Amino acid sequence: MAYLEDHKAKFENLKVSLNMQNRDQLRRKANGGNSIIFTYPPEEESLYIQKFEELNSEQSYSFVDVAKLLVEFIDLDGWTDFESYYNDFKDTPHLIFKSEDESTDLMDLIISAINDADQKGKIPVLIRTGALYGTGIENVNIMEHKTVMGLNNPLVILYPSKIENENLYFLNFKLASKYRCTVIE
Repeated sequence: MAYLEDHKAKFENLKVSLNMQNRDQLRRKANGGNSIIFTYPPEEESLYIQKFEELNSEQSYSFVDVAKLLVEFIDLDGWTDFESYYNDFKDTPHLIFKSEDESTDLMDLIISAINDADQKGKIPVLIRTGALYGTGIENVNIMEHKTVMGLNNPLVILYPSKIENENLYFLNFKLASKYRCTVIE
């Protein structure tokens, strides 16, 4: 099991990346970004989230659960209305989940939760990011958002993925961006 073999080194690399003295280096390595993608095999997600929770004894992390935010977003209009407009826009899901209009969408909820964590002096940690699949929201949309770029603390994204031939694959199959972030393999 990769978790037993890899988790100690990954968490140590994260600790080094989050160290206040390394923040400038983090931004240089992330092409000016302010995010860390923490990779792990999708089937080991629960183990990694549990370890993050154990390491949060000092309450320095604030967990932003994307799956819960997705449910909250659906609840804003109710299931029946959501189902209707999702079916109308299923070929362009970004128009539902990441629109540019004034109505609240999933992207707005995510960015707001990240900003709230940072305003409280916590390191925002996105969990259950697999829930983004099919929404049209990519990791780079979050990492390049002006709010995330301006956070006082880096954003940590727990990212179920694999790296193969220097390419990052979200959920082990969807090519994903490594731009504007530091990747912890």
